[in-house]
Amino acid sequence: MKPLCRLLLCALLFGHITRPSAAQSTSGSHAKKPIVVVVTIDGFPARALQDPRLPMPTLRALAASGAVATGMRPINPTVTWPNHTAIVTGVNASRHFVMVNGLLTFPANGTAPEVEPWTDKAKLVHARTLYEAAAEKGLTTGQVDWVAIYGAKGVNWQFGESPDMHDSTPQDLVARGLLTPEQVKQFDEGSSPAWRDEIWTDAAVDIIEKHTPNLMLIHLLQTDSIQHEYAPLTPAAYAAYAYADHCLTRVVEAVRKAGVLDRTTFFILSDHGFTTYTHTLSPNVALIQQDLLHKQDKDYAGDVWVKAEGGAAGVYIRNANRRAELLPKLKAYFEGIQGVDHVYTNEEARSIGIPADTDTDQAPQLYLTASPDYSFDDDTSGELTKTNPPRGQHGYLNTMSDMQALFVASGAAIKPGLKLDSVTNLQVTPTIARILGLQMPEAKEPALDGVLR
Repeated sequence: MKPLCRLLLCALLFGHITRPSAAQSTSGSHAKKPIVVVVTIDGFPARALQDPRLPMPTLRALAASGAVATGMRPINPTVTWPNHTAIVTGVNASRHFVMVNGLLTFPANGTAPEVEPWTDKAKLVHARTLYEAAAEKGLTTGQVDWVAIYGAKGVNWQFGESPDMHDSTPQDLVARGLLTPEQVKQFDEGSSPAWRDEIWTDAAVDIIEKHTPNLMLIHLLQTDSIQHEYAPLTPAAYAAYAYADHCLTRVVEAVRKAGVLDRTTFFILSDHGFTTYTHTLSPNVALIQQDLLHKQDKDYAGDVWVKAEGGAAGVYIRNANRRAELLPKLKAYFEGIQGVDHVYTNEEARSIGIPADTDTDQAPQLYLTASPDYSFDDDTSGELTKTNPPRGQHGYLNTMSDMQALFVASGAAIKPGLKLDSVTNLQVTPTIARILGLQMPEAKEPALDGVLR
């Protein structure tokens, strides 16, 4: 993008944030409480922002007019739902207990554990959230495709990852001809990631322009889907980044159209980074080889299962009577497999933010981390280790450079032109709480006071 065009875009989008127009300054409805808009670009790696050819002019404009970090450290596991939960609670998985993209359940017949994504927030997330704190203070809230939020109290307007026609925003989009009732009911069936991001952005624009909530949470997902398939920083990934920027532009323009740009602060974040791998490990195949999983009809069943999350995997010994026997054997066995970087006992894993297995059944008895160029999966067939074309994955330890996430803050409450070293996503909640005047005592990390006006 040419320097003059970039400057013009920055001025058009954000030029009057610090000097609002008279209409915006004096309007009774627009001179009230602050507004925070959080947009997460799923899986966007912090290192991508260092590329001067990155086709994301709106993100660049936000960064230029606000504060940008070299990277934002996610929590372990570096997975979507645990980290989105950390962003709005200020606590890690050892406190909120979200370990996978939903609630991990264990069938009574000993077959493979299952993930239930559409679990009520009250059952899934064991921590207080920003949107709950905002509602308690009388502020309004909205969410589009946010996660671990189903059935949550304190959300005024929403269009979920699995939308519900009973909500007003899907009804609005149907009335405008952007969706059909059937498409709402079958939102994820046969649709492309790009189309879903388009509709989620339509919903975000609808909520912002009609309701201007004080806290708006938006999650864009296509970048994650594309990078899993084609790996990060590839031509396909760059096309996904560019489309995410298009969606971001629409959100910023909706804030402008609503007449509240002068009191809106944007946080543009990602939940984790991405890395490339060419080897896949199937730990459940190892359990079959160790005679710990047995064929039961068409499925396998046993006392031990591994739940893979890309760069990490949890070993769950469901029979508590066998834990003392199996723990040392399994630890030694997995430590000897090429591609397994480290094997943590549950007690050891607590030091990296994994919950205690005495506190929640979501916590594993062993926590495996993958070596670079390796990823875990849940397969029970084939070889223990397989090679594959370059693909993308996350889930690795949050200290890995490729796992570092995006942090950009810009707008009414943010000083311009700031470049930060690494921050942590546990600092997002206390910083937003400071802007909105909320109390989040469980969030122990310091707010980023240095970026605030």
